[in-house]
Amino acid sequence: MADKNDTMEKLVSLSKRRGFVFPGSEIYGGLANSWDLGPLGAQLSKNLKDDWWKTFVETRQDMVGIDGSIIMNPKVWEASGHVATFHDPLVEDVKTHKRYRADHLLEEALGIEAGGMSLEELGKIIKEKGVKSPDGNELTAPKNFSGMFQTTIGPIQEEGNVVYLRPETAQAIFVNFKNVLETSRKRLPFGIAQIGKAFRNEITPGNFIFRVLEFEQMEVEYFVEEDEWKPIFEEWAIFMEAWAKKIGLDLEKVSRLEVTGKELAHYSKRTIDFEFDFPFGRKELWGLAYRTNHDLSAHMEHSKQSLEYVDPNDQSRKIVPHVIEPSLGVGRTMLALMLSAYTEEEVGDDSRVVMKFPYHLAPYKIAVLPLSKKDELVEPSQKIVDELTNHWNVEFDVTQSIGKRYRRQDEIGTPFCVTVDFDTLEDGAVTVRDRDTMEQERIKIEELVKYFESKLN
Repeated sequence: MADKNDTMEKLVSLSKRRGFVFPGSEIYGGLANSWDLGPLGAQLSKNLKDDWWKTFVETRQDMVGIDGSIIMNPKVWEASGHVATFHDPLVEDVKTHKRYRADHLLEEALGIEAGGMSLEELGKIIKEKGVKSPDGNELTAPKNFSGMFQTTIGPIQEEGNVVYLRPETAQAIFVNFKNVLETSRKRLPFGIAQIGKAFRNEITPGNFIFRVLEFEQMEVEYFVEEDEWKPIFEEWAIFMEAWAKKIGLDLEKVSRLEVTGKELAHYSKRTIDFEFDFPFGRKELWGLAYRTNHDLSAHMEHSKQSLEYVDPNDQSRKIVPHVIEPSLGVGRTMLALMLSAYTEEEVGDDSRVVMKFPYHLAPYKIAVLPLSKKDELVEPSQKIVDELTNHWNVEFDVTQSIGKRYRRQDEIGTPFCVTVDFDTLEDGAVTVRDRDTMEQERIKIEELVKYFESKLN
């Protein structure tokens, strides 16, 4: 475990030092479990989302996308059940007043599955087993803690103006089902995808960017006939695992967990959690749920609007489609990707850290490094940058020794470095260095685009 914790600490340090992830509001002392993506993190996140959108939406004829509002009519959350049921069991240290998730505390202290237990059941176990806070103090009785952030519309805070920051992106898809159906003219089975922010008032967020107050979801609601859900569910499970491989996750650390009993969400008839072996334990990475027709039916009942699907082959047949939901978090995916990519290697008497991102996800694809700051090398280097940036994201770096610049590019995961040296002025060629093998070869400047097209596209 010490080695695993060490890896996590090194990754957190690298993330700040190289510009992947910064502590939120740091100059004001920060805000617990608030993180900002730096230049490299923002680009890595964008590359992940772009690849997900291309894979899950653009390459499939049975998929369309939307971008729903963060703030919705509060009746949406009443219909979905969030207002009534979206609570976590809270306990508080009577001395330090630190707050904890009661079920998580029991799982860590006693190694039992406490998810889904009632407040009474949790309180009874805490009392009987003498469970204390991590600081060794007595705990209060468990009570419900709302997981939704609440705010108001307008200048006066009145009850009638209350709205919520959405705790999930799914409901925007359900309430737009009829609009999408009429405009896209899709037929079952088909899906609606969305990438967007969600907000959860977590009691005990933590573990870097794994559990945060504000996060992004990449989510699909896939609408099917009820009797077709089982094979399609498995197709989506396989599809998600294939994407895990494509984006370079360490598949030996990915596993399926069949969610059962009280752990199942109230709307779900079957759920699989795709778990990842993080340094802090095996935790949920993605989810795949069969939500039945719970959501569309609930919104029909509360809105008094029809969200039925009319069978194009039998106009008299109207059904409320059932739903399969692949749900993936951007932050957790990015963390699993960075942990999978993080590599320490011995190089002769030295060592190096390499982020071995798949080429298509790396923040920068190429770094152009003139051997000297002299204008005679900087000017041709800049011309190379200008040409390559028409095709890829390129970094230009003239500071420090060439060895230190190589190591920096290794740490940020840049697949190729182009070194412009004094021989370039004579032979019109540059040295191209491969990140993973560290092998170098001379390539003519006019052949660089063709060379990198064969490597990166």
